Amino acid sequence: MKSFVSIFEIPATEISRAVDFYQSILDIKIEKMDFSDMQMGLFPTQGQLTYGVIVQEKDYKPSANGVTIYFDGGDNLQVILDKVESKGGTIVVPKTLHADESGYFAIFIDTEGNRIGLHSPN
Repeated sequence: MKSFVSIFEIPATEISRAVDFYQSILDIKIEKMDFSDMQMGLFPTQGQLTYGVIVQEKDYKPSANGVTIYFDGGDNLQVILDKVESKGGTIVVPKTLHADESGYFAIFIDTEGNRIGLHSPN
């Protein structure tokens, strides 16, 4: 199936804090890049066509009231969710079965104030 997501950007007010948070909870390496007017953290693509970045720039404002991005939570999203609060995030919706029983989801607020979701089959 074709994915309609090409690129996503997660706003940050403190790029190092945001990069550390996502590296810790997702167990990944995020490459930091500095430009004259912005800083970015690039999520690994691992052969995917979707690119994700964390962006710190004066016009980027973190928000818990906009679009929610759902990360792949692996086989069981609880593994990631268990790290969220100890790394500075807040769990808003704990691991919950989808109404159609197609898997599980959870929602948390990251260290920057963005609402982020997780999804997994178990």
